[in-house]
Amino acid sequence: MNSSSLIASQNILELVVSNEPLLNGIIDSSGGPLFVFLFKDSQTRTVRSKRVALLSDDRLRRGTVIIQVKCASHHLDRPSKCPWNTATNLHIHLEHTRGMNHLPTIYQSCAIKFHQQSSLKEKFDNGYQTRLLRCSIQDELQLLMSLKSSKEYAQAFYDVVQCHHWGWRYPRILHRDISIGNIMVREKNGQKYGVLNDWDLASWLSTQNEVSTSKFRTGTKPYMAHEQHSSDWQGPHRFRHDLESLFYVILLLVSLYSSPTEKVRFPSTGDHRYEKWHKEDDSFLDGRKSKIINGGNWQSFPQPFFSGFTLWLAALQKNLRRGIFNLENHKHAVLAASQPLKPGRRPPQVPFFDEDTLGGYFSYEKVVMIMHWFNQEELKTWGQEWQVTLEEAFSEDWESEASEESYQLRSS
Repeated sequence: MNSSSLIASQNILELVVSNEPLLNGIIDSSGGPLFVFLFKDSQTRTVRSKRVALLSDDRLRRGTVIIQVKCASHHLDRPSKCPWNTATNLHIHLEHTRGMNHLPTIYQSCAIKFHQQSSLKEKFDNGYQTRLLRCSIQDELQLLMSLKSSKEYAQAFYDVVQCHHWGWRYPRILHRDISIGNIMVREKNGQKYGVLNDWDLASWLSTQNEVSTSKFRTGTKPYMAHEQHSSDWQGPHRFRHDLESLFYVILLLVSLYSSPTEKVRFPSTGDHRYEKWHKEDDSFLDGRKSKIINGGNWQSFPQPFFSGFTLWLAALQKNLRRGIFNLENHKHAVLAASQPLKPGRRPPQVPFFDEDTLGGYFSYEKVVMIMHWFNQEELKTWGQEWQVTLEEAFSEDWESEASEESYQLRSS
């Protein structure tokens, strides 16, 4: 049998046959495609693909494809059960185990080259960027759209913020691709947990200032931070960019869906205004997102099922707007300080500005203060450090403005 590469088209998954060995490749089978993983000590594990759970809407076809698979290793004593014995999490500090429920469990992974790329690279030279198909086998999770209530969605989003902070603080990594498709759900002992999935584009914080050689910005376009759409933006990717991505995830979900299973359709155009975000270029998205962030009277108008997110979105947009306003003022101050001085004049002192948090307006603390309360109910805060932070915020009037916003969320 020949091995194959997997590519995504709009409606189906297609197999492109090559003549490479079977290991770490997909092989044709009358019962459905089989994927063979090279395991260890020359052993293999074979899985049969079942249904396509998620096919991302990505114009560049770089989005995530999630396929439900079943073990098909017929050489094992129990062909329907694949003993991997290699399960790993993005978990480095064992004492901080609270992140485990919000991370995928990876059993095996591989990277497959597209062999047709050599001719494209030869023809287009630097105009073509070679790509890899990255695959992983992990525990089965549920799609975000499987949730039933707006509160369950709120808890899942709040879980993702806590998980993202855990990754930033302990392993010291950034996810860099938060999207609707990369937020999933784990059900365990009757409890549902938001899971931050697909860390393929993650980077170490220690390398965030390195210049990328990629011709494409990291992320999924509809959810990328507005700065990343600008041709002038050169990085680095900061944690606030991921938090801004989550803002757009929430905004698009509550605007485009009238319920978890029903997408909004308008008789006149057939599309909601945010539907265009999946189709347009960087210039369009930069303009639309900048209008949202800079709008003093901006309103979100979620669908009735998701109306509880109105206050979240308003508070997050308000903090983004203030932070970006102060960032622009800081940039102007830096530029003014760099101009030639007249004789006898001292150079102006430019105060420090924390670009990671937009001067404190879009920090983890601000976002947690906003999101830990939903529809007059307190959500579950998993980490002890955040529980202490929230207690201090209300007992000592810590960050009074953030506390005031949280109070408004609770009392509305």
